[in-house]
Amino acid sequence: MAKGEDADVSSTQAELEYWAEQARRIEWQAFPRTILDDAGGDGPAARWFPDGQTNLCFNAVDRHAQARPEAVALRHVSSETNETGHYTYAQLRDEVCAVAAMLVTLGVGQGDRVLIYMPMIPQAVFAMLACARIGAVHVVVFGGFATDSLAARIADAKPAAVLTADAGSRGGKIIPYKPLLDAALARVPECTPSVVVYDRQLADAPHTDRRDFDWMTLRSRCAGRPIDCVWLPSGAPSYVLHTSGTTGTPKGVQRDVGGYAVALATAAAQVFHADRSDVFFTASDIGWVVGHSFIVYAPLLIGATTLLYEGTPLHPDPNVLWRICAEHRVTLFYSAPTALRVLRKQAACDPAAHDLSALRGIFVAGEPLDEATAAWIQQASGKPVIDNYWQTETGWPILAVPWHESGAQAGQTSKLGSCGRPQRGYVPVIVDPDSGTPLPAGEKGLLALRAPLPPGCLTTLWQAAARYRDTYWTVGPDRTLYSTFDWAVRDANGDFMILGRTDDIINVAGHRIGTREIEAVLNGHPAIAESAVVGVHDEIKGQTSWAFVVRREQPADGVSRDDVELAASAGSAVDRSLGAIARPSRVIVVPALPKTRSGKVVRRSLQAVSEGRDVGDISTVDDARVLDAVRAALASPDARLSTI
Repeated sequence: MAKGEDADVSSTQAELEYWAEQARRIEWQAFPRTILDDAGGDGPAARWFPDGQTNLCFNAVDRHAQARPEAVALRHVSSETNETGHYTYAQLRDEVCAVAAMLVTLGVGQGDRVLIYMPMIPQAVFAMLACARIGAVHVVVFGGFATDSLAARIADAKPAAVLTADAGSRGGKIIPYKPLLDAALARVPECTPSVVVYDRQLADAPHTDRRDFDWMTLRSRCAGRPIDCVWLPSGAPSYVLHTSGTTGTPKGVQRDVGGYAVALATAAAQVFHADRSDVFFTASDIGWVVGHSFIVYAPLLIGATTLLYEGTPLHPDPNVLWRICAEHRVTLFYSAPTALRVLRKQAACDPAAHDLSALRGIFVAGEPLDEATAAWIQQASGKPVIDNYWQTETGWPILAVPWHESGAQAGQTSKLGSCGRPQRGYVPVIVDPDSGTPLPAGEKGLLALRAPLPPGCLTTLWQAAARYRDTYWTVGPDRTLYSTFDWAVRDANGDFMILGRTDDIINVAGHRIGTREIEAVLNGHPAIAESAVVGVHDEIKGQTSWAFVVRREQPADGVSRDDVELAASAGSAVDRSLGAIARPSRVIVVPALPKTRSGKVVRRSLQAVSEGRDVGDISTVDDARVLDAVRAALASPDARLSTI
C-alpha cells in the first residue's frame, strides 16, 4: 500500500459508516447490507444501498400517518384564488391513495412515466407521491413552460399518463394549461397517454374523447380502493427532472429511490437543523429541483409540515411572503436570491412589520447571493441568512453556510455573500478547467466534485448514459471529476464563492472575468436594485461586458436619477472594486430583467438582444414584454451615451 493510502482507506471507511448510520433515518423493507457499490455503471458510478428496498411514499406519508395521523402534513395558500387549507398526514395518505388508484385504473404500473403539468395546488403533490407509491416515475414539467418546451419533455419521457389542470394563475392573470398541453401532444403524435384534468373552473378545458378524463369523476370511481406501497430496489428510478435552459433535447436528470430518501432526510438535519416540529415554506415551484426536494420530499420525510404556495412575491403586495410566514408560524423559509432582490427594491416591503418570531432562518439558493442583498434581508428581517449552493443534478446542497440559531454571527461565515462550506459526502475542489489540476486558495477555477458523488445525486441521464458521461465526467486525465460547470474561488478559511457558470466567464483581451463578481458590485450601488451582466462579442477584445441595471424604486437621497450619470457611477464602482479591466463597457438602465417564473435571470436572452441575434425559444421567460423594453432601452439616446 502506497504512502497515504492508509488515510484514504480510513476516510472511505468513515464515510461508509456515516452513510450506514444515516440510512437509519428512513424505513426499509430490506435494510441494505452493502452501502456503496462504485464498480461499473455510468461514469464513475456510485450505487448507494444497492441491495436495499424501500419506498419514498411510505417514508414521506404512511409511516407518519400511522404514528401521528392528526399532525399537519401540508398547508396550502393561494394569493391568486384566496384559498387556504391543510391536510393531516392521515388525509394526505387518503388523497395519495386515491390518485394512485386513478393511475392504476388507467394501466400505469412500476417504471411507467407519468408527466405532471400542474400549478402549485395540493393535487400536484398528491400526484407526485402517488407515482412514488406505485413505483411509477414522475416527470414534473414547470407550469411556466409553453408548448415547445412541454413537447420536448413529452417526447423524451414518453409518459403513459399526463396529469394536468384547466389553468393556473400568476399575478392575477389566468394561464390556461390544457390548450398548451393539447398543442404539445399534437406535436408528439407517437405518444398517446391518458390525460387526467383537474378542473379548477378557471378556464375552458375541452376534453378529447377516449383520451381525457375528469379528475373528480375518476377519483369518485376509485375512492376507497386500497393501494399498497410497492417496495422498490434502492437504485430504481424515482423521477426524471429535465434541466432548464438547455438547447436541443433537454437533459433528463434521473434520481434513485433509496439514496435520495436518505440524502434528503440527512440534509434536513445537516443543513436546516430541522425536525418534525418545523413548518417549511419553500417559495419555489415543483417544476424545479428545490420544489421537489424541499417542498415535497424533505419536509415530509422527517414528518414536518410543508407549505405550498401559489403566487408571486409581489401579488397582491410585496409583503405577502412575510404575511404567510407570520400567519402560519413558518420556522424555515427558503427562497431564491432574485426574489429577495425584487423585494429589496420595493419601498413598501417591510419584513420587520410582521410577527416573524417563529422564523429561525432564511435559506437562499438557485443562484449566487450578492453581499448587498444578503446584508439587506438579514438586517430587514433580523434573521440569519443561510446561503447554500447545489444543482438539479445533485438534488441537495453541495455547500452551505454553517449556522447556529443564536449568536452575533448567526447564519454567517467569515465572508458575507459566501455560499458556505462543503456538506458531508461532497468533496469539492477548484481546478484548472483544462488540465484538472487543483488550484490553491484564492485562485479562480472550475468547481468540480471528486467521485463518488454522495447519495441523492443523479444516477444517470434518462435514456442517455453516454451523454451523462460525456457531459459531466470530462475533467482531469482520468475523468473522475464531476464538473459543476460553475466558476468559483475558495478563500483561506475554506469559504466558497460561486462566480457564475463557466459560460458566464467573460474573456476580455485574455482576462477571465466572472459576470457575477461584477453583478455583486453593481447590486451594492445605492441606486441599483438588481443587475445582470453578459458578455458581448467584440472584434478587438473578443468580448466586452454589458451591464443591465434596474433602479431601486426610491433611490437614496443624493443619488442621481439621470441614467447617464447612474451608468458612469456604476462603472466607477466596479472600477474601484475589481479594477479597470472588469469595468462594463456599457451600463444600460432597464425597467426590469427577463426572468423565468422561478426568478432566475435569463442572461442568454440579454446576450442575444445585445448582439442583435435571434433570441430563440423564450418559453422560459415569464414576461416576454420585458425583452421589448430591453430593446427599447438599448435603442435610446441615453443607452448610446452610457458607454463608459
